[in-house]
Amino acid sequence: MSMLSLRDHPEIKRLFGYIRPYLGRLVVAMGCMIIVAFATAFSAYLVKPVLDDIFLNKDALKLMFLPFVVIALYLVKGGAMYGQRYLMAYIGQRIVANIRRDMYYRLQDMDLSYFFKNSTGTILSRLINDVNLLRGAVSGAVTSLLRDSFTIMGLIFVVFYRNWRLACIAMIVLPIAVYPIVAFGRKFFKFSTRSQETIGDLSMLIHEAITGIRIVKAFGMEDYEKSRFNVENERLFRIYMKIQKVRALSSPVMETLGGLGIAAIIWIGGFQVLKGHATPGTFFSFMTALFMLYQPIKKINKSNSVVQEGLSAARRIFDVMDIEEKVVEAPNAIELPAGWKTLRFDHVTFAYERDRVLQDINFAVKRGEMVAFVGKSGSGKSTLLNLIPRFYEVTGGSIAFDNRDIRDFTIRSLRSQIAMVTQEIILFNDTVRNNIAYGNQGESMEEIIRASKLANAHDFIMKLPDGYDTIIGEKGVKLSGGERQRISIARAILKNAPLLILDEATSSLDAEAEVEVQEGLNNLMVSRTVLIVAHRLSTVVGADRIYVLEKGRIVEEGTHEALFHANGSYRQLFDLQVRNGLLLETPAL
Repeated sequence: MSMLSLRDHPEIKRLFGYIRPYLGRLVVAMGCMIIVAFATAFSAYLVKPVLDDIFLNKDALKLMFLPFVVIALYLVKGGAMYGQRYLMAYIGQRIVANIRRDMYYRLQDMDLSYFFKNSTGTILSRLINDVNLLRGAVSGAVTSLLRDSFTIMGLIFVVFYRNWRLACIAMIVLPIAVYPIVAFGRKFFKFSTRSQETIGDLSMLIHEAITGIRIVKAFGMEDYEKSRFNVENERLFRIYMKIQKVRALSSPVMETLGGLGIAAIIWIGGFQVLKGHATPGTFFSFMTALFMLYQPIKKINKSNSVVQEGLSAARRIFDVMDIEEKVVEAPNAIELPAGWKTLRFDHVTFAYERDRVLQDINFAVKRGEMVAFVGKSGSGKSTLLNLIPRFYEVTGGSIAFDNRDIRDFTIRSLRSQIAMVTQEIILFNDTVRNNIAYGNQGESMEEIIRASKLANAHDFIMKLPDGYDTIIGEKGVKLSGGERQRISIARAILKNAPLLILDEATSSLDAEAEVEVQEGLNNLMVSRTVLIVAHRLSTVVGADRIYVLEKGRIVEEGTHEALFHANGSYRQLFDLQVRNGLLLETPAL
């Protein structure tokens, strides 16, 4: 029974793919390991001439010669150890860096559904913790396994060379000593997988609590969050203690088995020396090799636990990398022409997993029109707009520019012609300038300032400590909600895309901030095709056409005036907002 089975661990084959580019260095490293193993075995071999020739036979020539042999032996061994450690560290770190890169690239290419199904904490746990566990396995444990395996082979040769009869007895114990390594390895893999899953859950809790700390404190939920954390923390502690229990048990088991074998060898070998069938030098050379053989077996047992943890982490990493993409670019995709005239939804249906969100959506938008989508929360408005840049893939029907399905265009060219301003403001812990120029890093400072002025943002930016070079903190925490939104509008203006998507861009702002942001939005909408999801109906009364959604279907369409007088769903929404004071002003009819 092998410790590492390709059938049980298919991730090993995947790891070999990452090793292949560094086979040259691996061969040199393995050569160094063989030298280390040979030097270790040879040091056991030298015990016989030291004892028999120097101490028993009093050979002065050997006394003059052998110390220099020992010095040369350990100099060679030291140089080989340096070479194998450096090369294996390089190979291990390079492999892990490449896996981390590939995993991050894969995450960047995932469609949005993956990020909605998996928490940020879980994703970070796989990208950081799992990769670190794999690094420990590849850089350290695999090196130890290879080196100790070569050492074992060299020492076994010395053992058999010195006394093959005693060696046969010793080899009876060896398979028994290997069995715990296999059994403990399976336990390590099982508990390591559990621990990594629990770390993901714990990371999720920490991320939620930190990012939502204002809400936690506002609602006095500190004790509740402490309790949630403590439950997961204790669960992780119990799993770790199971790992340590197996790890602590493995050493005494190995010690006991080794002690039984060595006791038997001393008893039998002692009788051979007493009867003159072997010299003391032969016996002690044999025993030295046997004792030295026991150490690498123990090290392999220890390294095996680290390797099992690494394989468990590798499986979780490759599970992420093997997730099938739902949004895939066609092999013969073409560029979306800049001069398109019409955007059309034709019997579009969409479902999250099995939950249908949109059903039989049909409409067309001509270039330069402003079209709005309204309805109650959960009616599918935002999802509808997210289908246009292919954040999700339609499950039925088609979306087309000038009767050409958007799936026929390259994703990059499609998204390059779409600018978005959403309720969820995404800013980075960087300068104001870099946030505005995100995606347009080549733009001049003059263009960035022009976009900021159009977004009604330039004045407040100049009041910041370092102006456009001010670091705004994670998610723009140093700015107010209105200021963050105006920076996102400036970013959209700088992109200068012909199609603009506004997804409840002002719904989270107070009245004063909304007025300032709306001025920026008005400048952004000039000479563009605009699709708006709006919470406040007063912001869409000037739309060329308004679509009302209910339960994923379009139930009404028309201008504000026509829908208002139709006394249907739109009128009910309008009257509800008037009663609740959500309209900034009553639009003129």
